Amino acid sequence: MAVIAENLSMWDQSYAWPKQGDEWSDAWGGVSHQWWTTLFPRLQGYVPAERILEIAPGYGRWTHFLKDLCAEIVIVDLAETAIAHCAERFAGDRHVSGHVNDGKTLPMAADGSIDLVFSFDSLVHVERDVMESYLAEIARILTPGGVAFLHHSNLAAHDPSVYEGKNNGWRASSVSATVVEALGAEVGLSAISQEQISWGGVDYLNDCISVITRAGSRWDRENVVVENPGFSKVEIAMALQRSKLYPPSSPNVTFAALELGDPAGS
Repeated sequence: MAVIAENLSMWDQSYAWPKQGDEWSDAWGGVSHQWWTTLFPRLQGYVPAERILEIAPGYGRWTHFLKDLCAEIVIVDLAETAIAHCAERFAGDRHVSGHVNDGKTLPMAADGSIDLVFSFDSLVHVERDVMESYLAEIARILTPGGVAFLHHSNLAAHDPSVYEGKNNGWRASSVSATVVEALGAEVGLSAISQEQISWGGVDYLNDCISVITRAGSRWDRENVVVENPGFSKVEIAMALQRSKLYPPSSPNVTFAALELGDPAGS
Protein backbone atom coordinates (compact mmCIF):
# COMPACT_ATOMS: atom_id res chain seq x y z
CA MET A 1 0.00 0.00 0.00
CA ALA A 2 3.05 2.27 0.02
CA VAL A 3 2.48 3.08 -3.66
CA ILE A 4 -1.10 4.16 -2.95
CA ALA A 5 0.05 6.43 -0.14
CA GLU A 6 2.79 7.90 -2.31
CA ASN A 7 0.39 8.56 -5.19
CA LEU A 8 -2.14 10.14 -2.85
CA SER A 9 0.54 12.46 -1.51
CA MET A 10 1.59 13.49 -5.01
CA TRP A 11 -1.74 13.81 -6.81
CA ASP A 12 -3.88 15.01 -3.92
CA GLN A 13 -1.45 17.28 -2.12
CA SER A 14 1.75 18.10 -3.98
CA TYR A 15 0.97 18.10 -7.69
CA ALA A 16 0.07 21.56 -9.03
CA TRP A 17 -2.10 20.46 -12.00
CA PRO A 18 -0.80 23.37 -14.15
CA LYS A 19 -3.29 22.70 -16.99
CA GLN A 20 -5.98 20.98 -14.94
CA GLY A 21 -4.60 17.61 -16.03
CA ASP A 22 -4.55 18.43 -19.73
CA GLU A 23 -0.76 18.66 -19.56
CA TRP A 24 -0.60 14.87 -19.72
CA SER A 25 -1.83 15.10 -23.33
CA ASP A 26 0.76 17.64 -24.50
CA ALA A 27 2.72 15.00 -26.44
CA TRP A 28 -0.38 14.41 -28.61
CA GLY A 29 -0.92 18.10 -29.19
CA GLY A 30 -3.77 18.22 -26.72
CA VAL A 31 -6.55 16.21 -25.10
CA SER A 32 -8.87 16.23 -28.11
CA HIS A 33 -6.25 14.87 -30.48
CA GLN A 34 -5.27 12.16 -28.01
CA TRP A 35 -8.89 11.11 -27.57
CA TRP A 36 -9.73 10.94 -31.27
CA THR A 37 -6.39 9.49 -32.41
CA THR A 38 -5.62 7.03 -29.62
CA LEU A 39 -8.55 6.34 -27.33
CA PHE A 40 -11.78 6.47 -29.33
CA PRO A 41 -10.56 4.21 -32.18
CA ARG A 42 -9.80 1.52 -29.59
CA LEU A 43 -12.95 2.08 -27.54
CA GLN A 44 -15.51 2.64 -30.30
CA GLY A 45 -16.82 -0.92 -30.41
CA TYR A 46 -17.78 -0.86 -26.72
CA VAL A 47 -19.71 2.43 -26.67
CA PRO A 48 -22.25 3.77 -26.14
CA ALA A 49 -22.70 1.94 -22.85
CA GLU A 50 -25.63 2.40 -20.49
CA ARG A 51 -23.52 2.80 -17.35
CA ILE A 52 -19.79 3.60 -17.25
CA LEU A 53 -17.43 3.60 -14.28
CA GLU A 54 -14.13 5.46 -14.68
CA ILE A 55 -11.27 4.67 -12.31
CA ALA A 56 -8.93 7.59 -11.54
CA PRO A 57 -10.38 10.35 -13.76
CA GLY A 58 -8.08 13.02 -12.36
CA TYR A 59 -9.57 16.35 -13.35
CA GLY A 60 -11.88 14.76 -15.90
CA ARG A 61 -10.12 14.98 -19.25
CA TRP A 62 -11.60 11.60 -20.38
CA THR A 63 -14.83 12.03 -18.41
CA HIS A 64 -15.51 15.00 -20.69
CA PHE A 65 -15.84 12.60 -23.64
CA LEU A 66 -17.17 9.52 -21.85
CA LYS A 67 -20.14 11.36 -20.34
CA ASP A 68 -21.68 11.75 -23.81
CA LEU A 69 -21.44 8.01 -24.42
CA CYS A 70 -23.66 6.79 -21.60
CA ALA A 71 -26.82 7.38 -19.58
CA GLU A 72 -24.83 7.44 -16.34
CA ILE A 73 -21.15 7.67 -15.44
CA VAL A 74 -19.61 7.02 -12.05
CA ILE A 75 -16.11 8.46 -11.53
CA VAL A 76 -13.89 7.17 -8.74
CA ASP A 77 -10.58 8.58 -7.52
CA LEU A 78 -8.58 8.31 -4.30
CA ALA A 79 -7.68 12.00 -4.60
CA GLU A 80 -10.30 14.20 -2.93
CA THR A 81 -9.15 17.28 -4.85
CA ALA A 82 -9.71 15.50 -8.17
CA ILE A 83 -13.27 14.52 -7.30
CA ALA A 84 -13.98 18.02 -5.97
CA HIS A 85 -12.72 19.55 -9.21
CA CYS A 86 -14.83 17.14 -11.29
CA ALA A 87 -17.90 17.96 -9.19
CA GLU A 88 -17.46 21.60 -10.17
CA ARG A 89 -16.52 20.91 -13.78
CA PHE A 90 -19.50 18.62 -14.42
CA ALA A 91 -21.99 20.34 -12.16
CA GLY A 92 -24.38 20.74 -15.07
CA ASP A 93 -24.27 17.04 -15.96
CA ARG A 94 -26.68 15.33 -13.59
CA HIS A 95 -25.74 11.86 -14.84
CA VAL A 96 -22.12 12.26 -13.59
CA SER A 97 -21.48 11.21 -9.99
CA GLY A 98 -18.11 11.32 -8.23
CA HIS A 99 -16.76 9.26 -5.34
CA VAL A 100 -13.53 9.17 -3.34
CA ASN A 101 -12.31 5.61 -2.77
CA ASP A 102 -9.40 3.82 -1.10
CA GLY A 103 -7.49 3.20 -4.33
CA LYS A 104 -8.38 -0.48 -4.55
CA THR A 105 -12.14 -1.09 -4.13
CA LEU A 106 -15.38 0.14 -5.70
CA PRO A 107 -18.07 0.01 -3.00
CA MET A 108 -20.13 2.70 -4.73
CA ALA A 109 -21.01 0.29 -7.58
CA ALA A 110 -23.59 -2.44 -7.07
CA ASP A 111 -23.08 -6.01 -8.21
CA GLY A 112 -23.64 -6.47 -11.96
CA SER A 113 -24.38 -2.79 -12.56
CA ILE A 114 -21.59 -1.48 -14.83
CA ASP A 115 -21.43 -1.95 -18.60
CA LEU A 116 -18.00 -0.40 -19.13
CA VAL A 117 -15.13 0.07 -16.69
CA PHE A 118 -12.59 2.52 -18.09
CA SER A 119 -9.19 3.61 -16.84
CA PHE A 120 -6.44 5.28 -18.82
CA ASP A 121 -3.13 6.85 -17.83
CA SER A 122 -3.36 6.01 -14.12
CA LEU A 123 -3.28 2.28 -13.33
CA VAL A 124 0.16 2.11 -14.96
CA HIS A 125 1.49 3.21 -11.55
CA VAL A 126 -0.20 0.57 -9.37
CA GLU A 127 1.38 -2.71 -8.34
CA ARG A 128 0.02 -6.25 -8.52
CA ASP A 129 -1.91 -6.12 -5.23
CA VAL A 130 -3.93 -3.13 -6.38
CA MET A 131 -4.64 -4.65 -9.80
CA GLU A 132 -5.71 -7.88 -8.11
CA SER A 133 -8.15 -5.99 -5.89
CA TYR A 134 -9.58 -3.93 -8.74
CA LEU A 135 -10.01 -7.00 -10.97
CA ALA A 136 -11.95 -8.74 -8.22
CA GLU A 137 -14.16 -5.67 -7.96
CA ILE A 138 -14.58 -5.51 -11.74
CA ALA A 139 -15.67 -9.15 -11.74
CA ARG A 140 -18.30 -8.21 -9.16
CA ILE A 141 -19.70 -5.07 -10.81
CA LEU A 142 -19.69 -5.89 -14.54
CA THR A 143 -22.99 -6.68 -16.19
CA PRO A 144 -23.16 -10.03 -18.02
CA GLY A 145 -22.16 -8.29 -21.25
CA GLY A 146 -19.87 -5.68 -19.72
CA VAL A 147 -16.21 -4.98 -20.52
CA ALA A 148 -13.27 -3.28 -18.83
CA PHE A 149 -10.80 -1.15 -20.78
CA LEU A 150 -7.66 -0.86 -18.65
CA HIS A 151 -4.32 0.83 -19.30
CA HIS A 152 -1.70 -0.70 -17.00
CA SER A 153 2.00 -1.42 -16.63
CA ASN A 154 3.80 -4.17 -18.54
CA LEU A 155 7.13 -3.91 -16.69
CA ALA A 156 6.89 -7.37 -15.11
CA ALA A 157 7.28 -8.84 -18.60
CA HIS A 158 10.92 -7.67 -18.58
CA ASP A 159 14.04 -8.33 -16.60
CA PRO A 160 14.76 -5.28 -14.40
CA SER A 161 17.97 -4.69 -16.35
CA VAL A 162 15.81 -3.78 -19.38
CA TYR A 163 14.21 -0.76 -17.73
CA GLU A 164 16.84 0.23 -15.18
CA GLY A 165 17.29 3.98 -15.49
CA LYS A 166 14.51 4.09 -18.13
CA ASN A 167 11.36 4.11 -16.01
CA ASN A 168 10.71 7.84 -15.79
CA GLY A 169 6.99 7.15 -16.13
CA TRP A 170 6.98 5.31 -12.78
CA ARG A 171 5.50 2.12 -14.19
CA ALA A 172 4.72 -0.62 -11.65
CA SER A 173 7.31 -3.39 -11.69
CA SER A 174 5.02 -6.26 -10.63
CA VAL A 175 2.34 -5.91 -13.35
CA SER A 176 2.28 -7.17 -16.94
CA ALA A 177 -0.19 -8.32 -19.56
CA THR A 178 0.31 -11.92 -18.44
CA VAL A 179 -0.17 -11.02 -14.78
CA VAL A 180 -3.42 -9.16 -15.50
CA GLU A 181 -4.74 -12.00 -17.66
CA ALA A 182 -3.98 -14.54 -14.92
CA LEU A 183 -5.41 -12.44 -12.08
CA GLY A 184 -8.57 -11.87 -14.09
CA ALA A 185 -8.99 -15.57 -14.80
CA GLU A 186 -8.85 -16.29 -11.05
CA VAL A 187 -12.04 -14.24 -10.55
CA GLY A 188 -13.94 -15.36 -13.65
CA LEU A 189 -12.76 -12.74 -16.14
CA SER A 190 -11.32 -13.26 -19.61
CA ALA A 191 -8.80 -11.00 -21.31
CA ILE A 192 -9.93 -10.70 -24.93
CA SER A 193 -7.31 -8.26 -26.23
CA GLN A 194 -4.00 -6.98 -24.91
CA GLU A 195 -2.02 -4.39 -26.83
CA GLN A 196 1.50 -4.09 -25.43
CA ILE A 197 2.90 -0.67 -26.26
CA SER A 198 6.06 1.40 -25.90
CA TRP A 199 5.11 4.61 -24.10
CA GLY A 200 7.30 7.65 -23.69
CA GLY A 201 9.85 6.85 -26.37
CA VAL A 202 11.44 3.89 -24.56
CA ASP A 203 12.76 0.91 -26.51
CA TYR A 204 10.74 -1.76 -24.71
CA LEU A 205 7.04 -2.53 -24.21
CA ASN A 206 6.40 -0.81 -20.89
CA ASP A 207 2.59 -0.50 -21.03
CA CYS A 208 -0.45 -2.57 -21.97
CA ILE A 209 -4.07 -1.84 -22.83
CA SER A 210 -6.17 -4.81 -21.75
CA VAL A 211 -9.82 -5.36 -22.62
CA ILE A 212 -11.46 -7.76 -20.19
CA THR A 213 -14.93 -9.30 -19.93
CA ARG A 214 -16.77 -11.95 -17.96
CA ALA A 215 -15.90 -15.50 -19.01
CA GLY A 216 -18.70 -16.68 -21.29
CA SER A 217 -20.00 -13.18 -22.14
CA ARG A 218 -20.93 -12.21 -25.69
CA TRP A 219 -17.49 -10.62 -26.02
CA ASP A 220 -15.52 -13.59 -24.75
CA ARG A 221 -13.01 -15.12 -27.16
CA GLU A 222 -9.44 -16.33 -27.29
CA ASN A 223 -7.17 -13.52 -26.15
CA VAL A 224 -5.58 -11.52 -28.97
CA VAL A 225 -2.17 -10.23 -27.88
CA VAL A 226 -0.24 -7.81 -30.09
CA GLU A 227 2.96 -5.84 -29.69
CA ASN A 228 3.02 -2.20 -30.76
CA PRO A 229 6.59 -0.93 -30.31
CA GLY A 230 5.90 2.06 -32.56
CA PHE A 231 3.19 3.54 -30.35
CA SER A 232 5.16 6.61 -29.28
CA LYS A 233 7.17 7.09 -32.44
CA VAL A 234 4.27 6.65 -34.86
CA GLU A 235 0.88 7.15 -33.22
CA ILE A 236 1.75 9.98 -30.86
CA ALA A 237 3.77 11.71 -33.56
CA MET A 238 0.82 11.44 -35.96
CA ALA A 239 -1.54 13.02 -33.42
CA LEU A 240 0.93 15.83 -32.76
CA GLN A 241 1.26 16.50 -36.47
CA ARG A 242 -2.52 16.62 -36.87
CA SER A 243 -2.78 19.06 -33.98
CA LYS A 244 -0.54 21.44 -35.88
CA LEU A 245 -2.69 21.17 -39.00
CA TYR A 246 -6.21 21.01 -37.58
CA PRO A 247 -8.02 22.47 -34.56
CA PRO A 248 -9.31 20.35 -31.67
CA SER A 249 -12.95 19.28 -31.59
CA SER A 250 -15.32 21.81 -30.06
CA PRO A 251 -15.85 21.26 -26.32
CA ASN A 252 -19.56 21.91 -26.87
CA VAL A 253 -20.12 19.14 -29.42
CA THR A 254 -21.98 16.12 -28.06
CA PHE A 255 -22.70 12.82 -29.74
CA ALA A 256 -26.42 13.48 -29.42
CA ALA A 257 -25.99 16.79 -31.27
CA LEU A 258 -23.95 15.11 -33.97
CA GLU A 259 -26.69 12.52 -34.53
CA LEU A 260 -29.25 15.28 -34.90
CA GLY A 261 -27.05 17.19 -37.29
CA ASP A 262 -26.94 20.29 -35.08
CA PRO A 263 -23.99 22.35 -36.39
CA ALA A 264 -23.90 24.38 -33.18
CA GLY A 265 -23.47 21.27 -31.05
CA SER A 266 -25.90 22.60 -28.47
